[in-house]
Amino acid sequence: MRRGASALVAVGALLGLALQATPASADSGGSTPASAVPKAAQERAAGAWTAERMREATPVEDLLDIGARAVERAGKAVPRGEELKIPPLDTDTITKALPEPGGPWSGGGDVVKTTGRVFFKMGGRDASCSGDAVTSDNGSTVITAGHCVKYQGAWHTDWVFVPGYHDGEAPHGKWTASKTLTTPQWEASEDMNFDVGAAVVNPLDGKKLTDVVGGQGLSFNAAYNTTMYAFGFPAADPYDGEKLIYCSGTSFQDFLLTKDHGLSCNMTGGSSGGPWFTEFDEASGKGLQSSVNSFGYTFLPNTMFGPYFGEDAKNLYETAQAG
Repeated sequence: MRRGASALVAVGALLGLALQATPASADSGGSTPASAVPKAAQERAAGAWTAERMREATPVEDLLDIGARAVERAGKAVPRGEELKIPPLDTDTITKALPEPGGPWSGGGDVVKTTGRVFFKMGGRDASCSGDAVTSDNGSTVITAGHCVKYQGAWHTDWVFVPGYHDGEAPHGKWTASKTLTTPQWEASEDMNFDVGAAVVNPLDGKKLTDVVGGQGLSFNAAYNTTMYAFGFPAADPYDGEKLIYCSGTSFQDFLLTKDHGLSCNMTGGSSGGPWFTEFDEASGKGLQSSVNSFGYTFLPNTMFGPYFGEDAKNLYETAQAG
């Protein structure tokens, strides 16, 4: 189902350039906030998402009202440490890619299986985001955006990850969350620089997630201004959420209000939480995840922004993979 053209690219309208950003700080936010999902809720979610409900789920961006409040909390420096690269499962030679402002992914490879749609209930409404299965000690970790797990003090419910989603189908199953997590800064004030989330999903038919779909690598504390690929399932016009879409090109650092990565990209609502890769190999569909689709300025069309994966994103990942 096509969504209205007025739907925002990602989190919400970032209203006005005259808003005051919070003072820069290099302090880490502390322990990683998490929400354990009760067993009964996990069982309910497993059967809740029919093909029809998945097709009709609203891009989460249509339900958010972050706007100026988020901008007022953007601007903190992302704590950085030593660069860390975690290779994808069964690493092959990684090659450089060509620019693409947005279009269906037809290259195949692991990204078709590891990337999927995320479905959940938010304020009584069915909503959708995107996410990615990553290499992890527990074999059960999904990385997404912070606003795809929690918003305005409430954790989303009936949370499931559908890797390889296409046209209402779940070829690799529907994986329910046992726990969802986010960064301390997103938990405290929804700071756009830290809009990162994660989920630990339950085994399905006796198997762990990455045993079924594989896992992408990760990169933390890496450089800005590099070749990157972004993937997701945009569900607002001109897209319908039924196919995997991608963008690629040379990233840049947001020069307006955040410290995020920026990329020329026309993905729309529903793509939030989809992975950004460095060192991505088109042939194998493998790369190092180093951000997620997060937001876009309404006055800067066809541009997507994603948070820098610094120390807090690394702590989030490490907490999730140990769960």
